[in-house]
Amino acid sequence: MAFQTVFKRYELKYMLTTEQKERVLAAMTPYMKLDKYGRTTIRNLYFDTDTYLLIRRSIEKPTYKEKLRIRSYSKADADSVVFVELKKKYKHVVYKRRISLPEAEAVKWLSGEKHTDKHTQISNEIDYFMELYDTLHPTVFLSYEREAYYLNDGSDFRVTFDDNILCRQEDLSLQSDAYGTPILPEGKVLMEIKCSGGIPLWMTEVLSKEKIYKTSFSKYGTAYRTLIFPQNHKMNSYNMLEVTRNA
Repeated sequence: MAFQTVFKRYELKYMLTTEQKERVLAAMTPYMKLDKYGRTTIRNLYFDTDTYLLIRRSIEKPTYKEKLRIRSYSKADADSVVFVELKKKYKHVVYKRRISLPEAEAVKWLSGEKHTDKHTQISNEIDYFMELYDTLHPTVFLSYEREAYYLNDGSDFRVTFDDNILCRQEDLSLQSDAYGTPILPEGKVLMEIKCSGGIPLWMTEVLSKEKIYKTSFSKYGTAYRTLIFPQNHKMNSYNMLEVTRNA
């Protein structure tokens, strides 16, 4: 099966109530349809340095930012097809390049155990990224339920709805179940509009009518703020206390 490997688009995020989601869906009905996968559970392993350099830079909202992850669209096994994704954002435009591999091969490659047998421009870019940030390792498992919609005419305008966003720092495997700490406010749904150009008039009208405004929400960034940073801060405070006691 052929998969899209290169993406260049805008990704606009909106925080909705469940009631607003239903009204947006009603407005979408004449123009869009749910993709063939229906409601899926997406699993991600994010890679970062020992000091969480990538996500710390990202939440500072720089002009340019980048991240590396492995993604699966269902619970994986060693032979399941997963995606190694290098995602960059520059001046509000998202550039995503990905390569599909069996899960076991993807994990061995990104852990530095064995290089992938797929030698492409994208694999070379990922190799360079891993050399540049040489302490990369899995730092967080992040999963969510997604519904993805496409325009009936087949053009590239896309709308996704994500909820039940969960994160954890243990059991970092795409072969595991989806569980962890919720990071989405209760009763909220994250909507993303993905497009290479403008938003259709009917969508701008429903957003205006419902008073739905663009927001900034990074799943990994929120996981860092709510789970990773507090735990690290607590651990560092404990270590400093022990040093003081033993001085």
